[in-house]
Amino acid sequence: MRGAPRVLGLMSGTSADGIDAALLELPGWPGLRAPHAPPSPQTLRDLSALNDRPHAPRGRVVAHTFTPYPPDLRAAVLAAMHGGVGTADLTQLHWALGEALALAAAPHAAHADLIASHGQTVQHHPAPDPARGWTRPATLQLGEAAVIAAHTGRPVVADFRPADMAAGGVGAPLVPFADWALLAQDGVNRTLLNLGGIANVTALPGLDPGRVQAFDTGPANCLIDEIAARSGQTHDAGGALAASGQVHEPTLARWLSHPALAQRPPKATGREVWTLGRLPAAPDLSAADLAATATALTARSVAQSLRFLDGPPGEVVVAGGGARNPTLMRALAAALADLPTPAPLRTFADLGWTDAGFTDATREAAAFAFLGYAHAQGWPNTLPHTTGARHAVIAGRWTPAPPAAPRRPVPVTPALFPGDRP
Repeated sequence: MRGAPRVLGLMSGTSADGIDAALLELPGWPGLRAPHAPPSPQTLRDLSALNDRPHAPRGRVVAHTFTPYPPDLRAAVLAAMHGGVGTADLTQLHWALGEALALAAAPHAAHADLIASHGQTVQHHPAPDPARGWTRPATLQLGEAAVIAAHTGRPVVADFRPADMAAGGVGAPLVPFADWALLAQDGVNRTLLNLGGIANVTALPGLDPGRVQAFDTGPANCLIDEIAARSGQTHDAGGALAASGQVHEPTLARWLSHPALAQRPPKATGREVWTLGRLPAAPDLSAADLAATATALTARSVAQSLRFLDGPPGEVVVAGGGARNPTLMRALAAALADLPTPAPLRTFADLGWTDAGFTDATREAAAFAFLGYAHAQGWPNTLPHTTGARHAVIAGRWTPAPPAAPRRPVPVTPALFPGDRP
């Protein structure tokens, strides 16, 4: 085994566009499964002292690839998110996603000691909602870990969210423990913002894990993507569609009054809530005006959500696909500048973190790589006060590597539902 542990993180978020694979190397951290106490603020100070750039991340992403979902696989995932898939097709999708995750892992697996797979969330019910038929909290991530292990020959940690929910938490966000361990800095008040399908924040006011705050703020790209799909696009590339439209302020005001945005943390949300069919109907707006209005909703709801923090952030550092949408970034910068205490908007490049491989595309996959590493160490890897859980848990399930044998080639996933295709 290498001197520095290496863990491959696999992440597909609520945008459901594909899989980010990030190979995280952890210099200075204990070897995989070596007995060691969980990290403390002093641990983090000691690790930073080993780095010639003490404000750099406590790890580095040494490789990254993005594997897009084939159109039929993405369509099946979105159908499952909207409750339109029966049990037989859901079973097939679970296995097909396992194969897709194994395919995404293939270029890096030989260099990893462990694989950590978030899987693909298709349903997340953080609290009972009788109107929807949700009688209890529940969550479902697809992508069979045994398939990944069989194809890569590596142990896999997957299925991270259920343990937190079983302990009374809302199951999201889970990245705060990794954000704290890898990215928190002594004496720095910083909030990380992820703009995936759903937006979430992690406030890091220094090295005390008890002061970390985190929650889902509302939609990020999911509504924008849904609107773009009406024009035959998978997403609003470069924010061009929204930039060509006008914000419809009456519709925006109705959307901003959604009760989920007023709910205090701990809280989590998903596409089950943020879809056009469940929002107050908009007038007969063009796709461009709808996209402009949805983009403004993301920006303003993020900015408004910062009122739930114990204090204003010194800066907001953005990651996720939304960071590559200049129209959204302009709207977000304007919304943050309008706060009573304006918060400057930063990128990972602004902080120099890209030198360690941490970019808007790698942050979440690297975070789940660290959560998988912590699971392997036997460390609790959640911050229960951020999710509302009764106690911290060792999130994830361990699937061992198969006995030494030639690895199976990963098949190309066939059409999931051939009868449904022309």
